This record gives sequence, C-alpha cells and structure tokens, in this order.
Amino acid sequence: MNKSSITIRQIVFSGVAIALATVIATVIKLPSLPNGGSVTLFSMLIVCLIGYWYGPKVGIIAALAYGVLQFITGPYVVHPAQVLLDYPLAFGALGLSGFFSKSKHGLLKGYIVGVIGRFFFHEISGFIFYTAYVGSFGGNVAAMWASTLYNLSYILPEAILTVILLALPPVEKMMGRLKTMAVSR
Repeated sequence: MNKSSITIRQIVFSGVAIALATVIATVIKLPSLPNGGSVTLFSMLIVCLIGYWYGPKVGIIAALAYGVLQFITGPYVVHPAQVLLDYPLAFGALGLSGFFSKSKHGLLKGYIVGVIGRFFFHEISGFIFYTAYVGSFGGNVAAMWASTLYNLSYILPEAILTVILLALPPVEKMMGRLKTMAVSR
C-alpha cells in the first residue's frame, strides 16, 4: 500500500467523527442567531480531531466533506460567494489542525489554528455580504465590524468552552488515548 494513501481505518474514524459532529451541530446547539451561526457543543473540536489523528491531508479532506455536509443539511446563503466561503472553505480550515498532529499540545494548537481559519473565511464572507448593502468607505468599515462582531458572537464562545475543556488533564489524557486508538494497527 502506498504510504500516502488514505486507509480504511482513517476513512471509518473520520466518517464517525463527521457524523457525530453533524449530529451535534444539527441537534445539540445553543440558540441560533437569526441569520445562521450558532454555538454548538464541541462540533468544531470533533472535526479538528481528524486532523490531529491523521495529519493535514486527511484532516483537510474530512473537514471539507464536513463543510459540504453542513451546506446540504442547513444552508444559509444570501450571496453566491458564501457557498464556497461559508461551507467548504470555512469548515475545511478546521482540518488545519493536522499540521500540529505531532507537536506537544498539538490538539489544542491545531484547534486554535483551525478555528482562526474558520473565522477568517466567515469574516471574508460576511464582509462581502455586508458591503453589498453599503457603498462608502465609512459604510465598509462598519460592514467589517458588523461581520467581525457577528462571527465572533458564535465562534468565540464555543472556542473558549473547548479550550477550557482541552485544558483539563483528564480530557487531555482521554484525547491521547483516542489518538492512540485511531492510529494503532
């Protein structure tokens, strides 16, 4: 088998993680914002786990698939650019966690980078959405702030809760065991 090919084990573990994250994002979420966006309980963490387990290639592919699934199960699109920016690219950025799969505290570092990546793509999408309704420099600055505040209103609370969770020693130990189980032969 080619060393760079994706294994059946990786596909199965990734599929289970994507399914779990989708259920959490769909069923177990705190109040949604009127125009999309909601705080889910650790769904971004579950997607980031895939990258943490298997590295950036599998992590990004799985996160892109998760983004497409999010679009299929609950799209909110006002501008055509949002289809790409808010779904495959934003959620795909969670797979950046894979670049930290071999570093100390890799899940925590990777999670933070993945969430920042997701925020970045949502921010561009929001800026496009808000600036479509304003035409002046001052209006564009207000649009940037509107996008930032909107996106932070649901991404930041979940990120803070997750970082607190990951900082707990028993959780860190459990995540290490999960990784061992996911990558062992």
